[in-house]
Amino acid sequence: MENKEFHSGFVAIVGRPNVGKSTFMNRVLQQRIAITSDKAQTTRNKISGVFTDDDKQIVFLDTPGIHKPKNKLDDYMDQAAISTFKEVDLILFMTEAGQKLGPGDKFILEQLKEVKKPTFLILNKIDLIHPDEIMSQIEEYSMILNFDQVFPISATMGNNVDELLEKIGQQLEVGPMYYPKDQVTDHPEYFIVAELIRENILHSTHDEIPHSVAVVVERMNQRVNNKLQVEATIYLERDSQKGIVIGQKGSMLKHIGIGARRQIEDLLNEKINLKLWVKVKKNWRDDPNFLNSAGYSVKDFN
Repeated sequence: MENKEFHSGFVAIVGRPNVGKSTFMNRVLQQRIAITSDKAQTTRNKISGVFTDDDKQIVFLDTPGIHKPKNKLDDYMDQAAISTFKEVDLILFMTEAGQKLGPGDKFILEQLKEVKKPTFLILNKIDLIHPDEIMSQIEEYSMILNFDQVFPISATMGNNVDELLEKIGQQLEVGPMYYPKDQVTDHPEYFIVAELIRENILHSTHDEIPHSVAVVVERMNQRVNNKLQVEATIYLERDSQKGIVIGQKGSMLKHIGIGARRQIEDLLNEKINLKLWVKVKKNWRDDPNFLNSAGYSVKDFN
């Protein structure tokens, strides 16, 4: 029996903030390596997710939502997204089904014109709109960029996701398996642990905190009584935010810690003891030294 050819390659997921890029990647991998929330700009780094089956390996780069920058962190996020264009074999441009073409979409599409890489238009969240609305949106986007494929999907429900993966595999060239078959990300565990803690803060504090929080894992290499000791610092920009995150008699911080601990234990498949500290670092989003120490280094794209 003749062996089936194996296809592999790198695929960027790009789009405006909050169109469902991280939800899509988590759906594909059947594991949460990218955090999600209903807040824009949840993803801050390029997060690599690896999908492998019998005949293909797709290395996805889930990028921060591209938007007009307001500070150095925003600059970093835009560079993180745009720099992926030249690194990949295929680009998925994701937008939200039923949403009008806006300035942010036009900006990204103009960037993609210059790249000249195979590009798929992905209309996400089709479960939320009537099918008749989709065709006019496809026509509007296709007038700006000639897409190689168009896929309406629902990352939440799974509609058309398997078909999209098959089409991506067909588009990629014959190539090697870059990562072991059971590996789903190339990020170290402490990175994902920090992201899971940040996700719980976003979900718990709603609109008061979103863009002002950074999480740095200080230590994750010691076990006491068969429990991994995880110590992390939550950085905020204002004293008033510290009170929100800690809560009355520490109630909010305890709530955040319980949710994060459960997710981290699922990720690491072992019991942990999670210790969280909260500190104020004024204007950290415009402090290059802090951004570098927290894992947001513009040097990555030079």
